[in-house]
Amino acid sequence: MKTLYVIRHAKSSWDFPQLSDIERPLNDRGNRDAPMMGKRLRDRGIFPDCLVSSSALRARQTSAKIAAEIGFPEQSIIFRQGVYEAGVLSLLKEIEALPEDAASAFLVGHNPGLTDLVEYLTGDYIGNLPTCGSACIEMDIDEWTLAGRGMGRLIFLDYPKKIPA
Repeated sequence: MKTLYVIRHAKSSWDFPQLSDIERPLNDRGNRDAPMMGKRLRDRGIFPDCLVSSSALRARQTSAKIAAEIGFPEQSIIFRQGVYEAGVLSLLKEIEALPEDAASAFLVGHNPGLTDLVEYLTGDYIGNLPTCGSACIEMDIDEWTLAGRGMGRLIFLDYPKKIPA
């Protein structure tokens, strides 16, 4: 059994037009939501064996804030350029590259690729994975290389706006 947590980066800032897209940081809401969602994952008892993140600044910041809340060592986060602006096929390659001894993994990245990935793996229509949203997918497989269309079961979908104010 493998469990994949697909996590979209928290809300990013558009306040710095001189920055390239990959350099955009989190905004105030993103800086608030990422630790909050990390706490929600911690409260569910979730601790991944592996955490892979896009190399974009907003994804790196989201990963670090979530890792801090769940007690995952920040220096163990794997940053991959291939997750940035990736579609389903590229994301599947990133999943296939996960360590085989990892039973669970976080994959932190971007839309529309992550929404498409959740729908591809589970066959469930979610429409949109909101910023800082997480989708837990269980797959009855022994190797990450076997992840594919319809192989997963959506266990939960959580995001900041689900949390009562």
